Amino acid sequence: MIARPDLLRRARVATRRLARNVRGAIMIEMAFAIPILVLIGFGGLEVANLTLVNTQISQIGLSVADNASRIAAGSNLALPQVREADINEVFAGIEKQGVGLDFQKNGRIILSSLQRNNDGGQTIKWQRCYGKLAVASAYGTEGTGATGKSFAGMGDKGKEVTAAGGTAVMFVEISYKYQPLVYGKWLGPKTIKSTAAFNIRETRDLTQVYSPGTKSSC
Repeated sequence: MIARPDLLRRARVATRRLARNVRGAIMIEMAFAIPILVLIGFGGLEVANLTLVNTQISQIGLSVADNASRIAAGSNLALPQVREADINEVFAGIEKQGVGLDFQKNGRIILSSLQRNNDGGQTIKWQRCYGKLAVASAYGTEGTGATGKSFAGMGDKGKEVTAAGGTAVMFVEISYKYQPLVYGKWLGPKTIKSTAAFNIRETRDLTQVYSPGTKSSC
């Protein structure tokens, strides 16, 4: 007959072994689970960053269109003029607004002055660009629609933005090559695009863009 103390000792040993086995099982489970959790966690960060950058790009486009609509250089003796220097100042705010995006290298903004032509149709009177991303306007270059009424305006087909007589619409097309945090190969090349449009805030000289300033050609 086994003594009672011996039974207790064996029970304690068995309990300790069981506890060690449970800890080992948990460690094995965690070894499998942690990489998956890390991948999910970084995936969440990537999605959040993509959403944030989309918002930033949209806000930059709205800001450029709004600021361009406020340009009014001149005096009370003549209509305010749009100067190359004024347009460059509008573009200068992009990098400050998009801190961390390195927009000049990875992005492109196309600013167009949409106006009425002499035939009552729509025309892109002038167009200026900022950024090194090789993207062309989806709606036309400077001079598009100079005559006639074949040019419907700028924007989605059937929902084009148009300018009224004696005024202009500052239409912005913005493109940005997204820079992923981790999952670059998984996401693949991704270009974020957005548009914005603001009617000019007051009457201005619509005939041309004046000096001084360096022309930000497209």
